[in-house]
Amino acid sequence: FQEDYDEDELLNIAAAVENHSEHPIARGIVASAKKPHSVENFKAIPGKGAQGLVQGKSVKVVSPGFLQENGIQIADKRIGTLSAQGKTVVFLIIDDTVQAAIAMADIIREESKQAISRLKKMGIKSMMLTGDNRQVAQWVSEELGLDEFFAEVLPHEKAEKVREVQSKGLIVAMTGDGVNDAPALAQADVGIAIGAGTDVAVETADIVLVRSNPLDVVALIGFAKATYRKMVQNLAWATGYNVFAIPLAAGVMYSAGILLSPAMGAVLMSLSTVVVAINARFLKIK
Repeated sequence: FQEDYDEDELLNIAAAVENHSEHPIARGIVASAKKPHSVENFKAIPGKGAQGLVQGKSVKVVSPGFLQENGIQIADKRIGTLSAQGKTVVFLIIDDTVQAAIAMADIIREESKQAISRLKKMGIKSMMLTGDNRQVAQWVSEELGLDEFFAEVLPHEKAEKVREVQSKGLIVAMTGDGVNDAPALAQADVGIAIGAGTDVAVETADIVLVRSNPLDVVALIGFAKATYRKMVQNLAWATGYNVFAIPLAAGVMYSAGILLSPAMGAVLMSLSTVVVAINARFLKIK
């Protein structure tokens, strides 16, 4: 918006602040900068961005929500155009002057589309919680084929949204990788963290995925269902086996001339355990 800096320098200044943030948008800005400057007094602005001192100047990289909250208006049609295209826009403020807007587009991975499609076939609804504006969220939702989305959600509101879904009688599995996702991961019935995510998210989650592949979530659910089926099979087998074998070992059939020796009883007991173990082993084979 101003002519005080060129594009490369603006990116370097923004990256200086974002280099200390764990947000995906921050990582995108840092990756685009050629030579990020150093920053002092870094401070996160929860749900709104980050700030710090760069070369002695106050620098903020903030969301549109921060501008609205502080009564800052940007009369530039390009901002609306970028948002309509599904791009996430953040603003660079240097010494209380809005110097630039930085637009980033979400790259929709094919694995994400496949994962959502497979979840639908399993009868599982997919919802998205994001701090992005509604236009970006709607674009991503349509591209992925999501059932529902919640946009412009602040970090502390994500857990509330999870509770809201749970209040409808639904069981919620939440997947996230950032520090902003930690409260929601803790609130969900099952919290799933991406291994490449922040330490806070990893520590809060019930399950940690080593890879950052959405299809692993589908595989995880499939494995959980297969494990449950094996548990039912093993319980049914053990119950039926014991209902038959225990009376036999106790001498119920003695009048018919059938009596198990202690040694044979021990063998039959061990056989029950072996069958259960072998059946469970088939999980790994599959």
